[in-house]
Amino acid sequence: MNFELFIAKRIIGNKAYKSSVSAPIIKIGIAAIAIGVIVMLIAIATGLGLQQKIRDKVVAFNGHIEITNYDNNASDESLVPISTNQDFYPKFNNVEGVKHIQGVATKFAIIRTETDFEGVVIKGVGADFNWEYFEEFLIDGRLPDFTQQRNEEILISKYLANRLGFKVGEKFQTLFSENLNKLPRQLNYEIVGVYNSGFQELDEKFCLADLRHIQRLNKWQADQVGSFELFINDFRALPETYAAVYKEIPSELDATPIDEKYSAIFEWIKIFDNNTYGIIAIMILVAGINMITALLVLILERTTMIGVLKALGSSNWTIRKVFLYNASYLIGLGLFWGNLIGLGLLFTQKYLKLFPLNPDTYYVTEAPVYISLDYILVLNIGTFIACLLMLLIPSVIISKISPVKAIRFD
Repeated sequence: MNFELFIAKRIIGNKAYKSSVSAPIIKIGIAAIAIGVIVMLIAIATGLGLQQKIRDKVVAFNGHIEITNYDNNASDESLVPISTNQDFYPKFNNVEGVKHIQGVATKFAIIRTETDFEGVVIKGVGADFNWEYFEEFLIDGRLPDFTQQRNEEILISKYLANRLGFKVGEKFQTLFSENLNKLPRQLNYEIVGVYNSGFQELDEKFCLADLRHIQRLNKWQADQVGSFELFINDFRALPETYAAVYKEIPSELDATPIDEKYSAIFEWIKIFDNNTYGIIAIMILVAGINMITALLVLILERTTMIGVLKALGSSNWTIRKVFLYNASYLIGLGLFWGNLIGLGLLFTQKYLKLFPLNPDTYYVTEAPVYISLDYILVLNIGTFIACLLMLLIPSVIISKISPVKAIRFD
């Protein structure tokens, strides 16, 4: 049997230990670890959740990688068409990790009502459009169907619907300007659905309609689009996938990753990582200091026992291991309660959405939560090891205790 572990178990199981002078301090140490774990879990889960939600909303409107003509057009309107007769379309098989590719086109327009008007970007999408993200955003009506004949169905945002007083089923006029010498062309659209991504910067701009209308207005062929949008399986692999895609496309085409197109937004959400790392460092430090205090009190309380063990021939390291086993048990208790309460709060928020956020500031309506076994395991193992390493230093005090003085003191 492991001698040190046996002694540690006897100390932990001793009733006098639970009612000793050190008991309140030990409970404070356990509580500090539990609170630290709760705070760290919430910081990581909400930080990653917010990053993922904002990222997914931007990706929904643009894809992970956008392929366009190599020109100096920096606007949201498609000017020069691209043929769909490409080796990478409709399946980008030459690059691993590309999940989907779709052809789209955009055009500036003015929505006109009897009393008001609003400038928007009509995004033309076809039968190959990935509606996965907009299914989540849909709050009223249904998604348009562009798999059959050309139609006038359109999906607009809640922001535009509220500003213009629109409801599902209503029709409105849209004006498209071709050049200064001609009158604008008019199209009537019927609202079949209303979406709300919570990302006002995009919601106030984009309406989704039939791609064939944009092709007809621009006098393009049926096999011409404004750009291609690529979706990938893993956002973390975006730099590698983008580099591979760029090599595969023709020289007259350009590819832009989403984190470059919306660099300001992605730089902003990267700040969340720094905040999370800071919180983790502070919580582990606080928990470690509390455990150091608890261990010192425990050692001083067991001075006589230490003296007896030394008199019987136990080495300093053997006795230190006894107290480190004891501390490991206390750290484990703190981790258990911290995970139980922390994960309980996270799952409550995930499914009940109790804590709202201001969409004007955070682009989401409630605090998003991302729960993964990977970071939970890393957090618990890292906290356990960090606290245990911090306890090695105060345990050195054991080597300073003289067995003669310790036993005589008793």
